[in-house]
Amino acid sequence: MHETAGHASLALRNAGISPRLSLAVRQNTAPAVLEEAAAFGRWWFDPETSQMALSRAAAGYLHVEAGFHDRMDNCFIAVVLDDLLPLVSYLSGRPHPSTSLDFRVISAVDGLHWLRMTPLPADPAHPHMVSGILVDITPIKHASMRERLGFELTEFLGGSHTLGDAITNVIQLICKNLGWDWGAYWSTEPSPQGATRLACKYFWHQPELDLASFGQESSSIFLAPGEGLVGSVWKSGKPDWVEDMVNDLRFSQRTNDRECRLWSGYVFPVTYVSADGHQHSPGVLEFYSCLSRQQEAQLPKLSATIGALIAQMARRLEHQATILHLAQVDELTGLSNRSHFYELVTQACAMSAKAKTSFALAFIDLDRFKPINDGFGHEAGNVVLREFAYRLRDLAPAGASVGRLGGDEFALLIPGDAMANAAGLVEDILRAASTPFAFEGVELTVSASVGVSTYPQCGETCPALLQSADAAMYRIKNNGRNGCCFDSVSSPNALAQQQSSIAQRLQLETDLHHALQGDEFFLTYQPIFNTFSQRMDAVEALIRWRRADGTLVPPDVFIPIAEQSHLIVHIGKWVVSRACRDLATLRAAHFKDLKVHVNMAASEFANSALPDELQAQVAAFGLAPHNLSLELTEGMLMKRPDQVIPVMRALRQLGFGISLDDFGMGHSSLALLKNLPISSLKIDRSFVRDLSQQRNDRAIVKTIVDLGRHMELEVIAEGVETAAQLEILQQSGCSLIQGYLLDRPMALADLLTKYPAGG
Repeated sequence: MHETAGHASLALRNAGISPRLSLAVRQNTAPAVLEEAAAFGRWWFDPETSQMALSRAAAGYLHVEAGFHDRMDNCFIAVVLDDLLPLVSYLSGRPHPSTSLDFRVISAVDGLHWLRMTPLPADPAHPHMVSGILVDITPIKHASMRERLGFELTEFLGGSHTLGDAITNVIQLICKNLGWDWGAYWSTEPSPQGATRLACKYFWHQPELDLASFGQESSSIFLAPGEGLVGSVWKSGKPDWVEDMVNDLRFSQRTNDRECRLWSGYVFPVTYVSADGHQHSPGVLEFYSCLSRQQEAQLPKLSATIGALIAQMARRLEHQATILHLAQVDELTGLSNRSHFYELVTQACAMSAKAKTSFALAFIDLDRFKPINDGFGHEAGNVVLREFAYRLRDLAPAGASVGRLGGDEFALLIPGDAMANAAGLVEDILRAASTPFAFEGVELTVSASVGVSTYPQCGETCPALLQSADAAMYRIKNNGRNGCCFDSVSSPNALAQQQSSIAQRLQLETDLHHALQGDEFFLTYQPIFNTFSQRMDAVEALIRWRRADGTLVPPDVFIPIAEQSHLIVHIGKWVVSRACRDLATLRAAHFKDLKVHVNMAASEFANSALPDELQAQVAAFGLAPHNLSLELTEGMLMKRPDQVIPVMRALRQLGFGISLDDFGMGHSSLALLKNLPISSLKIDRSFVRDLSQQRNDRAIVKTIVDLGRHMELEVIAEGVETAAQLEILQQSGCSLIQGYLLDRPMALADLLTKYPAGG
C-alpha cells in the first residue's frame, strides 16, 4: 500500500481488477489518519465480479493485506467458520444490504474479535457498487457479555439449577463468545487421606472437535495443590498462561492434549473474600485453544468478574446445601435422620405403587449396646454408632437409603433390584455388627437384631412397613437376638427358608475360622506341561478343605463364603506360604526351573503392602519372585481395577508372574488388556471343552494364542481332557497344557514320586 497526499491509496495488484471498482475506491478513499482517529476502516464490493477492496484499517481488522482482492473470500480467511456463510450472503444478496452485520474474526496473535460491517448509502456516481465501514466492536460485546454472565448466574441463583448447570453454561458462553475450544472447572475436595485435591468436575468443548478423550483423561485424575498448571494456579491464586501444551511439563499428568491438538490456554482461580476478611478459593477455571493464542487481554479482563460470580454462586449453593444437610442428616453418623428417612420411604411407596414394583425395609437394632454406654461412657457408644453407620453405608447396594432412627436403631431401604440378595445382605449386616469395635485399645462387641418387611406384602405406607419390620425384629430379640426375621405375610415358609440359609452360611463361616486354626486346609498340585519340550513347566496350587471328621468341602462351596468375608485374605496368605514351602522342596528334588501358580482374590491384590509381603515370603524360602505366578480372574480384576492394577504393576516390577485366568469370560477390553501388567493368559476351559465340535471355539482359541504371542505373553490352555483337544491346541501353537488328559491334581508327595527326575 502506498501513501499519496495523505490518502490511503490502494494499488492494483491484479490486472483483472474491475476498473469500475478501482474508480469508485479512488474517488471515495478517506485519509488514513481519519480512519485511525475515528477507529473505522473502509470497504468496497463489486457484486458483478465479487471483487473487493479494503483500506489499511479494514484490512488490519480482517488480518489480510490492504488493497484490491480479486475474490471476496480472500478477504475473509480469518472469519470464524460459523459466521462466514451469513457474511457472504449479506454482501451477495439482492437487494444490496441496508443494515449492519456483526461477525467474528480470530487470529493466533489477537485472539477473537467482533467486527460490525455497516453499508453506506449508494453513491449516485457508482449505483451498482456496495461500500461501507468496518468497526471493531469487541469492547461493546465484552460489556454485553459481562452483563449476560451476571444475568445468567443471577437467573441460576434464583432457580433450582445446580452449580454444575450454571458453571457448564458459563463455560459454554465464554468459549462461544471468545473463541476458545475447551473450558473446564476444577473444584477442591478432600482426598481419602484428608488432604485437599483438585478434581475436574465440569467441562464443555466445541462439538465439532473430538475432545472427548481429553475430557475423560481430565475427569479421571486428581491434582494436589501446586501440581500441574491447575494446581499451581490454585495454590498461588494468580492466573497463568500456557503457550505450548505439548511441551509444557505442567501437563505431564494429562497426555491426551497431544491427541486432541489443544495448544495454548489461560487458567485462572475462582476466589472470594468472606465476611471475616479471609480469601477462599473453591476452584479453578481453564480455557484452551487449538490455536497458538497469545496473551491477549480479552479473557483476563473478564476473568475477575467470571471468577467472582461463580465463587459467589458456589458459596450460596454451599450455604443452601449446608442448611438442607442439617435438616436431613443425623449429625453423629452422617446418615439420614428419622424424619428424612421417613420421607424417603414414603416416596418409595408412591413410586412403587405407580410402577407396580416392590422394595424391602430392614429395621436394625444393636444388641447389648446399653452396657457399652454404661460401662465405658457415651463417647465409647458414639464410636460404635459412627463405625457401624460407616459399615452399614458401605454395605448398602446401589439405590439403597440408610438412616439412623434414633439411639441404636438403624434402617435400610433395599431397592427392588437388590431384593434377590436380601438374605446375603442381612447376613453381611449381622457380620458387620458382630465385628469388634476399637475404643482406646479396648475391643467392644455388640450384635444386631434385624427385622425385614416388604412392600406391598407387609404394608403400603411408611408407618405400616416400619411397624411390620419392627415386629419382625422383636421376634428375633425374644428368640436370643443376633439374627434376622423376614416378615412375609404372603409366604409363611419363606421366613424359615431364609433363616435356615443364613444360619448355614454363618455356621460355615465359623467353621472356616476353625479350619484355619486347626490346619484342616491342604494343597494339591496340578502339573502344567510344555508339550513341545515334553517337560513339566509349572504346577498350579489348589486349596482343599478336609474337616476333622474326614469329609471334604468342595471349593465352590467355601471359597464364595470366604470371599464375602475377610477370611479370603487370611486363606490367601496361608496358600502362598504353603506353596512357597512346597516349591522349595520341589526345587531341592531337581525341579530347578519349576514355577508355582497361586490363585488370588481381587481383595488381596487391592492391598498395597502385598508386593513387600510376597517378596519377604519368597526370600524366606530361598526362592526368586519369578518362581511364583499369581492368578487373577478377569471378573475379579474388573470389580476394582483402579486399586488392583497399581499393585499388579508393583509386583511385575519385582519380577513376580501374573496370569489372567479364565481369559475371555470376563468383561475386560483389549484396550485395557494392552495396559495390564501380566505375564500369561489362561484360556478358559469353556473354549477348550468343545474344540473338536465347535469351529467358533477353534477360531477363538487360535486368536487368543496369536494375541499372546504378539504381546509376548505365555498362553496356557486349561481343562484339556481329550487327545483331540490337545491336537487342536498344538496345531494352534499353544504349547502349555493343563488338564486331566495329562495329569490330575495330586499331593506333594505323589508329585515327587511320580516325577522323580524333576519333570
